[in-house]
Amino acid sequence: MQKQDDIFLYRYRVRWADLDPQNIVFNPNYYAFFDSALNDYMLAIGYSLREGLAGDGADMLAVHSEADFHASARLDDTLEIGVRLGRVGRSSFQLVFPLWRGPELLVAGRITYVAVGLESRRPIPVPPRFLVAIRNHAGAAAGSLMEA
Repeated sequence: MQKQDDIFLYRYRVRWADLDPQNIVFNPNYYAFFDSALNDYMLAIGYSLREGLAGDGADMLAVHSEADFHASARLDDTLEIGVRLGRVGRSSFQLVFPLWRGPELLVAGRITYVAVGLESRRPIPVPPRFLVAIRNHAGAAAGSLMEA
């Protein structure tokens, strides 16, 4: 996986508190890094962190996550955590979170979310305005991803 033009990048410097007794980033902390990147991504595409998808009558719930670990991050490493659309179904979508140290891919994360109604908490179609916001932010390259 390489850095692409359509990817959003969030930068993070590894803190001592992120480390485990082996002096490398504790694996579950990568998910906190993904979440921080997602927060900034949502702001970048025009969604408030407080409201999320509520303006579209929806919420998003994580239903599956996975990560492939290729190498470890260490204290004071500057990381770039990418966010981009992986795939879209009727009521679900996947975001991909590649994490790099310079040109080296350390972790490849993927989280699948389901759009649910605010009141019903039952699956609903992914809000079209949300998909348009992703497309507008990413440009034409993300548009082809959403057709898949």
